[in-house]
Amino acid sequence: MNDPTTVIDRLRRTTDSIVGEADLRERLATGRPLRIKYGVDCTAPDLHLGHAVNLWMMRQLQDLGHLVVFLLGDLTTRVGDPTGRSETRPVLTPEEIDANATSFLEQVSLVLRTDPAVFEVRRNSEWYDGMQVAELLGLFAQVTHAQLMARDMFRERVAAGREIAVHELVYPVLQGYDSFAVQSDLTIVGSDQLFNEQLGRHFQQRLGAPPQVVITTTITPGLDGRAKQSKSLNNYVGLTDPRREKFGKLMSIPDDLVEPYARVYTELPTDTVAALGSAAAHGGPQARDAKLRVAAAVVTRYHGAGTAKAELEAFRRTFSDRNQPEEMPEIVVDSTVRTALDLLRAIRPGDSNSELRRLIRQGAVTIDGTRVDDPAEAVDLGDGVVIKSGARTWHRVRRH
Repeated sequence: MNDPTTVIDRLRRTTDSIVGEADLRERLATGRPLRIKYGVDCTAPDLHLGHAVNLWMMRQLQDLGHLVVFLLGDLTTRVGDPTGRSETRPVLTPEEIDANATSFLEQVSLVLRTDPAVFEVRRNSEWYDGMQVAELLGLFAQVTHAQLMARDMFRERVAAGREIAVHELVYPVLQGYDSFAVQSDLTIVGSDQLFNEQLGRHFQQRLGAPPQVVITTTITPGLDGRAKQSKSLNNYVGLTDPRREKFGKLMSIPDDLVEPYARVYTELPTDTVAALGSAAAHGGPQARDAKLRVAAAVVTRYHGAGTAKAELEAFRRTFSDRNQPEEMPEIVVDSTVRTALDLLRAIRPGDSNSELRRLIRQGAVTIDGTRVDDPAEAVDLGDGVVIKSGARTWHRVRRH
């Protein structure tokens, strides 16, 4: 079951690189449960299919008896991860950090098993809150300025004349030491975290522990086919999205994303994945049918085969036949909803005002079939009015 070649071959489907593959083979061969570090900052979580690539790999290992150490970076969240940032991150309050940590746990449980035999929750404040200044300075002494400045984002900020706060330089050191503190054997991360996790290997070796293996995973573009999935770009499929919304969003991907999405986000056999990619390349009905297969496979993974079948049928009725869905969520509004923008705020509270205005100006919003073009347009809502916002989102409005 834990045959190293079998396990690694299964992981390769969504793996970009493995740092320390020989160590991974050796540790798997011992039969000892591995400690897999999954570290997160407690910033507002909104996990999507891209994040879940790592989670499903960890889930595969949990099913083989390995342990995921879910490390909440409550202390490092106060510092702020500079990864991917051109400016310093704002500092969160302890209350915000605790609320975000709770939400993270709820979302990862959609994929990971959380029974204590294969899941352990830790916080890095456990070791940092009690660490003496002399010991902390000792950690800093083991990393050079040149090592830190090798990081591309720091070089880019210096070149652009933007400031780097000292606490941001410290962040990779703290994340690196976390690997030693939790005795990490393996961590599975996006390629943007490779630098920090390499520092984890550095600290483990310096402090006399076996260095962790680092697996970086495949990153695919978001729904727009360009940038990676992001809430700010509204080009993602959230783990907590309703099943119908997941299905509809996946039907919007460009044809050339069918193959990578099928490979990375589903468990379809590799020959099926290749066939879907080939069908999508022909465009037209073949591409549409390939997307239907991918959407159904993703919904099956998160909600079950019966649900996926129902959503497939609903999608065909609604969008292929241009019908209004038989069932749709209801939203209750009061007299404060006066304009089209007010209405969309009530219907889509997770979207920014700029996203909502863009939807309206693009002609993607209708009220009982009549298109609304101006965010400031007054709306006169009768009870039971049907609102369509975007290609796949329907609501029925009730007056308070």
